[in-house]
Amino acid sequence: MFQKEEFNKMIFSRINQLIDDYKLVKENEKIAVALSGGKDSILTLHALKAYQNQANFDFELVAISVNEGIANYRQQGVNSAVNNARICDVPIILKSFKEEENIELDDIYPYFKSACIPCGVFRRNILNKTAYEIGADKIATGHNLDDEIQSFLMSFSRGDTVKFSKFGPELDRIHEKLVPRIKPLWNTPEADVKKWAVINNIDIHIAECPYSNLSLRAKIKHFLNETEAKHPGTKENVMNSFKEILDVPQIRTVLNECEICGEPTSGKICKTCEIRSIISENTKN
Repeated sequence: MFQKEEFNKMIFSRINQLIDDYKLVKENEKIAVALSGGKDSILTLHALKAYQNQANFDFELVAISVNEGIANYRQQGVNSAVNNARICDVPIILKSFKEEENIELDDIYPYFKSACIPCGVFRRNILNKTAYEIGADKIATGHNLDDEIQSFLMSFSRGDTVKFSKFGPELDRIHEKLVPRIKPLWNTPEADVKKWAVINNIDIHIAECPYSNLSLRAKIKHFLNETEAKHPGTKENVMNSFKEILDVPQIRTVLNECEICGEPTSGKICKTCEIRSIISENTKN
């Protein structure tokens, strides 16, 4: 019991310190938690609720859960999201690809090199539109330290330096319709998130997405975990290198509004409408 209490104190103190250091949450803000039901988003919800209970200022929490339409997988995550929102006394908004786009991921993934492409685009779009519609000031995501360095290496390997501006614990608002994101778990290792869920017997969705093993992220995650096992400290070294890049002025993307739907985009047509067009072309017959 003592070890459990000490571990909980450690992990929540680290999260609280990050929130304070970067002022991730401010007075009277509405924070929308992207709640998938997995361990990272569930810890984000519980940590923000604990922070809310002890903060000397008021702010509002609401959760948003998106069902992508993956048979025998996604509903379990939604159930965990709903249950934890109830435990934390946080209202939850349920959205789905079916409701918003009239498609399910299982039906459209063959049209793309990876199911993660349409999934990520539609999920981000639905989260952002929902958060914007309810007047949220920020979206809190469950990106942990491992996620962040994986994303960094993915962008680095592709030579996509513009993406570097999307890293860090807080993103700036770069368009009126684009709700900025915060990452309260930014410096929390994935191993600590797993340990927290296990020792506290938290209801989380533990199954891996059936499409995730096909992604570049999965390959980089496997590489990092293998390297860390052989050379402890590798992840910390990558993160320290990454932090230095954060201090370098980054190129900020100038956003327009999509000519079709009006959502923010760096081009003439947003990624969501591009994906919709690909689906439409493949389902004409």
